Amino acid sequence: MPGPLVDAVEAAGLTGRGGAGFPTARKLRGVAAGRGRPVVVVNAMESEPASRKDQFLLAVAPHLVLDGAVLAAAEVGADTVHVCLPRTRTAQHRQLGAAVEERRRARLDPVRIRLHALPHGYVSSESTSLVRWLGGGPARPQGSPPHSHERGLAGRPTLVHNAETLAHLALIARHGPDWFRQAGTAEEPGTTLVTVSGAVAAPGVLEAPLGTPLATVLDRAGGPTAPLLAILLGGFGGTWLPAENVHTPLARRDLAPLGAAPGAGVLVALARSACGLVETARILAYLAAHGARQCGPCRYGLPAVAADFAALAAGRAHSELMSRLHHRTALLPDRGACRHPDGAARLAASALRVFAGDVDQHLTHATCPAAHRPPAIPVPPATPPETWR
Repeated sequence: MPGPLVDAVEAAGLTGRGGAGFPTARKLRGVAAGRGRPVVVVNAMESEPASRKDQFLLAVAPHLVLDGAVLAAAEVGADTVHVCLPRTRTAQHRQLGAAVEERRRARLDPVRIRLHALPHGYVSSESTSLVRWLGGGPARPQGSPPHSHERGLAGRPTLVHNAETLAHLALIARHGPDWFRQAGTAEEPGTTLVTVSGAVAAPGVLEAPLGTPLATVLDRAGGPTAPLLAILLGGFGGTWLPAENVHTPLARRDLAPLGAAPGAGVLVALARSACGLVETARILAYLAAHGARQCGPCRYGLPAVAADFAALAAGRAHSELMSRLHHRTALLPDRGACRHPDGAARLAASALRVFAGDVDQHLTHATCPAAHRPPAIPVPPATPPETWR
């Protein structure tokens, strides 16, 4: 059974930094209480195109992440740590492999560490996708129960944690829960890594205490380079917020009334000179192409929403299409094999709210002037993954 480290993690109030925000100690206890010897999986896939935090963390402090993974493994009684990386990042794989070799030569770890290079699809970073791939299957989400912490890889209880979460766990083991709680808020303690991009002077990865106003995070990235129209919070499956919400604290409690959450730690500043509908249409096309296509919402619903939004962005929409778009967006959540359709629906719905003025312009005057400007947000090509295996 778990010991003092889990108690320290619980006292620290650490939650997952991969997007879901699940209490880390509760997950540790659930895995330790399962049947059979547990397995630990480090999720370093970071398939969110707007995020760079895990890549940055592994570049500057690989041993910190591996320390956290080994400590978690020892705490739950695991004998193996699987580190999952996208096979497209060969330099990252080589650097982390060197760190693992350093640890092996020093005989540092009581458990085995194995590196794996997985297909780099958007949904391949979902926890059940990792477990499924490690078991010999495709890197697609496994929606049906039991959950991974109950019966995951080879039927064993499996602990899947984001790389940043494990780095925080290692720091709590080193410095204690009181040190961790010096930053953040009482309800949401600690710091989090945030990838800031878009219309800011110095885009990059920042560490910010939870509860920091979004405006302060933008200022630490050099500040906006132009008047802002909106901010995209949480990544491609996140939420658009109007610029007037920029003083909202970066905390789940404060963002929840706005229908938003920190998500994958992404903050994209969109200048007023850009068209939010065009940017959203490009993101939705990418999300539709990268669906696992294992269920109706992913196979049919998400591509349909993306097509309707593309028509709206291009000025080809009409009242019936808008009614259909609202209807389809409302149908997507809570129906898929994973949360991928939910994130796309959340993004689309928030765009229709935040850019309502542009919606009227696109319906009555074909498009707004900003629709013809170059793209403001880098979006990968909307092409499906070449392989799931």
